[in-house]
Amino acid sequence: MMKRKALILGAAGRDFHNFNMFFKNNKNYEVVGFTATQIPNITNRKYPVELAGELYPNGIPIYDENDLEKLIKEHNVDEVYFSYSDVSHRYVMNMASRAQACGASFVLLGPKETMLKSKKKIIVVTAVRTGCGKSPLTRKLADILKNKKIKFVVIRHPMPYGDLLKQKVQRFAQLSDLDKHECTIEEREEYEPHIKNGVVVYAGVDYGEILKQAEHEADLIIWDGGNNDMSFIMPDLQFVVVDALRPGHEMWYYPGETNFRAADVIVINKAGENPSDIPRIKTNIGHANPNAEVIETDMELYPDKKIDIKGKKVIVVEDGPTVTHGGMKFGAGYEYAKKNGADIIDPRISATGSLKEVYRKYDHLESVLPAMGYYGKQLEDLTESINKSGAEVVVSGTPVDITKVLKVDIPVLHINYMIKERTGHIDAIVDKFLKK
Repeated sequence: MMKRKALILGAAGRDFHNFNMFFKNNKNYEVVGFTATQIPNITNRKYPVELAGELYPNGIPIYDENDLEKLIKEHNVDEVYFSYSDVSHRYVMNMASRAQACGASFVLLGPKETMLKSKKKIIVVTAVRTGCGKSPLTRKLADILKNKKIKFVVIRHPMPYGDLLKQKVQRFAQLSDLDKHECTIEEREEYEPHIKNGVVVYAGVDYGEILKQAEHEADLIIWDGGNNDMSFIMPDLQFVVVDALRPGHEMWYYPGETNFRAADVIVINKAGENPSDIPRIKTNIGHANPNAEVIETDMELYPDKKIDIKGKKVIVVEDGPTVTHGGMKFGAGYEYAKKNGADIIDPRISATGSLKEVYRKYDHLESVLPAMGYYGKQLEDLTESINKSGAEVVVSGTPVDITKVLKVDIPVLHINYMIKERTGHIDAIVDKFLKK
């Protein structure tokens, strides 16, 4: 039988995992390449032979997604596999139409073919959109397990933007590991809070090997999801976070709706900020997942130091993914600055280099500066954009200390945030799960 030719559409994460799980040793398929989007400097590289396996002695090329039609025709592609997340249903079907117009089939791999099975207990945290509040929920679960003396580690959704072979398996136990693995700001935002809390974090490219290593040092594993993707590991208990500020999105995005329908526990976060739309979300829960347990939570903001910002000119820096492809106009930094009477300046005026392109691409952004820092030039542009702004204080809503990676000339006020229940008790849900 002739091999089916496949092209995998990705963004440096789910695409590599899908390859490892479904294609790596599958002699019925030939993967002619990956395509990449969203992440800079990923295209024109290769998925290395050491990761691709013996069926791919030359590795697998990574192309730009803009060349999709050209690639399908040049390589006579039979099947196009969509393998990234946090996109609208309309976007997915537009990609399907592009593939099918060129004669190829369009495929979405499901949990049976892509989820690893573990010998240990697995608690999964996912969401319906980026920026809902997965990370603070994961940190709360970590605190609960620490108090119960449970031996656990966190496995984080992948962000392998550097040397893929070096990033095959990454273990973060101390802050120096962030420098060792040359982490981007986005990676630091997710790993640093766990490390400071004494929690070991695994991430990388080969999640089969990552899971094996994690199982050796833990009795329980938390999957800390990213980009509203599905978990890479089969859950025993799955929390899914919904954003009260974006009602309806739980039914409009892929694979956020998949998570929403599969959840054991649905957490409606930021409930106090938009209580009038919560009945709409609960109606969707009733239609899509009536057996899920539902709790409501708020985000509690608190600064890392005492700086009076009332009346002062401030530039607000927010978590990059939340306000870019997550679609939010602002985050925790803006909320804190607004509530405390700051004069929030327009960051677009001082935006430099690659940041100008970010504002062109994400034209919903007006009042915040996204913490984009995938590579050296972006970090330089971010630093210059802050220093040229004329602000008296930087209000940072990112979970990472930006002064560790940026040479900022202005005082930085870092805003922390934590999840607090309005209804229900996360601790009780965990207790019930552990006793089962």
